[in-house]
Amino acid sequence: MVIRSLLENGQPKHLAIHTLSGAITYHELADQVDVLAAYLTDVGLREGDRISIALPNCLEVIASFLAASTVGTAAPLNPSYTRDEFKFYLEDTSARVLIVPKDNSDEARSAVTDGKILIIESSIDGSGRVRFASEGKLHSSASATTNDNIALILHTSGTTSRPKRVPLSHANLLRSARNVANTYQLTDEDVSLCVMPLFHVHGLVASTLATFATGGTVVVPPKFNPLSFWSMVRDHRATWYSAVPTIHQVLLSRARGARPSGAERLRFIRSCSAALAPQVMTDLESTFGVPVLEAYGMTEAAHQMASNPLPPAERKPGSVGRGTAVEIAILDEAGNLLPSGATGEVSIKGPNVFGGYEGNAEANAESFSNGWFRTGDQGTLDHDGYLTLVGRIKELINRGGEKISPREIDEALLRHPAVAEACCFGIPDRVYGEGVAAAVVLKEAATEKELIAHCRSSLSDFKCPTTIYILDSIPRTATGKIQRRNVAAAITAQNQ
Repeated sequence: MVIRSLLENGQPKHLAIHTLSGAITYHELADQVDVLAAYLTDVGLREGDRISIALPNCLEVIASFLAASTVGTAAPLNPSYTRDEFKFYLEDTSARVLIVPKDNSDEARSAVTDGKILIIESSIDGSGRVRFASEGKLHSSASATTNDNIALILHTSGTTSRPKRVPLSHANLLRSARNVANTYQLTDEDVSLCVMPLFHVHGLVASTLATFATGGTVVVPPKFNPLSFWSMVRDHRATWYSAVPTIHQVLLSRARGARPSGAERLRFIRSCSAALAPQVMTDLESTFGVPVLEAYGMTEAAHQMASNPLPPAERKPGSVGRGTAVEIAILDEAGNLLPSGATGEVSIKGPNVFGGYEGNAEANAESFSNGWFRTGDQGTLDHDGYLTLVGRIKELINRGGEKISPREIDEALLRHPAVAEACCFGIPDRVYGEGVAAAVVLKEAATEKELIAHCRSSLSDFKCPTTIYILDSIPRTATGKIQRRNVAAAITAQNQ
């Protein structure tokens, strides 16, 4: 069974998607997806072929994903990537085509330089239908990946190596979407407001595919806008939304303690992709008047692994809840199960969990123990099975839900001719939870401003360091290794 089959859960005349360009029923969406899939087949795409998509949140990206995953493997990308970033991800996934909007896609298009990738333009015609267009066709498929069960491939950032490819099967995604739908008792009367980007599993699986699993409606604005958020909730009669804590905090700040018009229509608010402070949860509930349910997800699990439940069941501030059709255990370094209350590595099993990183045997050997996938997060399970995360083992920087690989910033800085050594790390940020900082050792004169500008030439804005410390030497361990947390702690102590 493929992801496209989720559309069969909706009544043909029931609204599936509502965007700024209009509304579309389940029957109309299924028809458009089938037409787009036929187009992709006609240009030469087959099972296993990687189909990259660089589109903003809109009807087109959802229809393109469903069509791409039906014919081959969808590989959505952040449309705001730089040329260098597009080039890396296109090459790393062996993409055969790149789907871009008809306009405003210069960076993505400029990354296709060797003629091996076919550019397909996506647009909305006068009747509100998604259309594809290209200037040619592909030769017969030569993709090394022929597993027709892989619907989606994404990247997850590592701290000591290049980003890892995460292949997710149709079965992984279907199970995860249904887990989310079951957790929140979604029905065809529910309306999800999708404010998360659809190139991430948070927006794609939780807000969108879970809605399709029960025949509901998803409302998709181009991006989160705090000025129009509550009018959209009110006008579209949204019953829930899911977002990172940064978005919740922005909405809370703007509300100034008064319940916005439209909030009374919500059944619940979901928070995921970064830690939600207990006080923020309390303030959200008291201001908006609905339960706030914190969840825990990651790309390797096709998103959701745990969540606090709907009332009347208990939701625990500071906890990410109980496993949602996913087994959760706490393991020690040797892979042994630890008892309730003990701190160790959060590890998971379940049909939504991927089978392993693509082409990365070393990462797989480190990440799996006796069938358990080791998440890299530290946590504890209480006697009721509620999981509390106490820290990250992996040194990713989590900026408002965006996971950033420090090594990627290291490498960008090292490309500057004046930089001899570089070490990037996270620093506390009041708005985003974590910000990006770096320490460098110079071999010739350069200013902090110049180095930040250099980073902006090859990295997206959210990845660029806002602070760069110029040091005589970077702190190392006794064995000569650089540990980011030690560098961060040393610099913080020096600047207090």
